[in-house]
Amino acid sequence: MSNAIKCISPVDGSVYAERPATSVTQARSVFAAAKQAQAKWSALSLEDRCALLHRAVDHFVSHASDIAIEISWQMGRPVSQAAGEIGGLEERARYMIDIAPEALHQDALPQSGLALRTIRREALGTVFVIAPWNFPFLTATNAVFPALAAGNSVVLKHSAQTLVCGERFAQAFAAAGLPEGVFQQIMPTNADTTTLIEEGHHDHIVFTGSVGVGRYLQQVNAVNFSGIDLELGGKDPAYVRSDANIGFAAESLVDGAFFNSGQSCCGIERIYVHKDVFQSFVDKVVEHVNAYRLGNPTLPETTLGPVVNTTAADFVRGQVAEAVASGARMLIDPTHFPTDQPGSPYLAPQVLVDVTHDMRVMTEESFGPVVGIIAVEDDAQAIALMNDSDFGLTTSIWTSDLDAAEALSAQLATGTCFANRCDYLDPGLAWTGVKDTGRGCSLSSHAYGHLTRLKSYHFRAQPQ
Repeated sequence: MSNAIKCISPVDGSVYAERPATSVTQARSVFAAAKQAQAKWSALSLEDRCALLHRAVDHFVSHASDIAIEISWQMGRPVSQAAGEIGGLEERARYMIDIAPEALHQDALPQSGLALRTIRREALGTVFVIAPWNFPFLTATNAVFPALAAGNSVVLKHSAQTLVCGERFAQAFAAAGLPEGVFQQIMPTNADTTTLIEEGHHDHIVFTGSVGVGRYLQQVNAVNFSGIDLELGGKDPAYVRSDANIGFAAESLVDGAFFNSGQSCCGIERIYVHKDVFQSFVDKVVEHVNAYRLGNPTLPETTLGPVVNTTAADFVRGQVAEAVASGARMLIDPTHFPTDQPGSPYLAPQVLVDVTHDMRVMTEESFGPVVGIIAVEDDAQAIALMNDSDFGLTTSIWTSDLDAAEALSAQLATGTCFANRCDYLDPGLAWTGVKDTGRGCSLSSHAYGHLTRLKSYHFRAQPQ
């Protein structure tokens, strides 16, 4: 198939799915249809829009088991964990649908003798969602459902790695009965996507991906006056205080670091531990990591799958090798994971100590199954090291003193502060970041502020 978009499965290197690329000409027609459909969709009552969106969620839920195995084949997450993604989709989508009436309500201002004095929110028009592969349904859901609820039309470009997921969205909305053109999915090449953005067929972009691509798309989009939301990289830290429940913290942080093979924007990539509990914490972490079973993600006994491709695996291998050459120690014996295969996506998890911020593994996003742990003297040193990053998505503090956690969190440059949990999205809270993590906001009522524009109404009655 010429000019094809391929999904190469990390499970066995086979071509899992292959589709013809959407041409620029075809995509222009898609955006034109979206613009035409949006006006009627926006004119539909909010109650009717929300009812149709709930039906789309129902469709996803009824196909959860089939979708789970598709996720495993496309990007390598164990099937035992992949089913949870549709549960997360349902939670987030239904929450965002249900809060739409409140989030989109008009301001109740004093009329001050006027016939009408208020501020209303109206749809932007067409929202172009560019979604990643690592959580292919959750990340897209964050933008797609609230954009549609607000009255926008949506064009989705999903990652080539998870192209079947884009098709699943189209199937769900078609089954729910959304009017034709309101939701569409395309699969152009990256170069053609750039052309489409330059041409300005959209009214807003929501992109989730790497810092480099995010910067580039922001520059490309600058020729237009449309907005762009960017959820980019992360190097999320955790701090374990001396008063923490060490067993609980170790188990939770291992899950936060290695779930989805570490391929999460808000996954734990670096841990700072008070020196008084450092060794006991590290011992517990090693115990939990060694309990993982690395292997074929389509098998129910597998708890750690391959990373997305060999290039990603080799990137992590390079970070680890450089750190070890500079004095770091590996605490996990790769031979304990016989399916670890150099030159393949199958990569054993790794825990590093004796690491410093002079090592890439502690400053550069790894996006793989590795975490470094540093002993600290006190809260002040922990805060300084946590803030020593180009990124700022989430932080987590592990302690029995929640007042101290709140005071320390106020000093952290981050979008979300956790205490005694990590790697979790509460749909009622704003999902945002600072520094190179990007700009914009998804989830919560505040997301609707990025997917709508304000319009003021100032009506005075005519004199008799």
